[in-house]
Amino acid sequence: MPANISPIFPLTPKVQISSVLTTANTAKDGTGTVVQISAVAGANGAFSESVEALPIGTNTASVLRIFLNNGSSTATATNNILWEEVSLPATTLTEIAGQTKIVIPLNRAIPAGYILYAAIGTSVAAGWRVRVHTGDY
Repeated sequence: MPANISPIFPLTPKVQISSVLTTANTAKDGTGTVVQISAVAGANGAFSESVEALPIGTNTASVLRIFLNNGSSTATATNNILWEEVSLPATTLTEIAGQTKIVIPLNRAIPAGYILYAAIGTSVAAGWRVRVHTGDY
């Protein structure tokens, strides 16, 4: 009989908000200037629903890269994998319209001890904040 045939759901929801990303990182291997965007996945792993990027003012266009890290140093390329990337539009601060929020659906399990990090491809003026919706099993 197959094992693990019952659906499971996160037991402990988590929402983490990153520090502001403004500095370019052209490395595609998770090294260099990266910002931790998720909590460490719990002892039974975690489910990562989505990542949301929110501009906090006027920025030039860039790219957001999401890296999955095995819980060890991000300075070692073999500890990281590029998980997702998405274009970030140029944004203009205004008081009459909402800023563009970028949503990256993930809907993937994360092994115990793993962490998500983010980087942007070009330096920007105001910056982007990244919000991650996860939950430990």
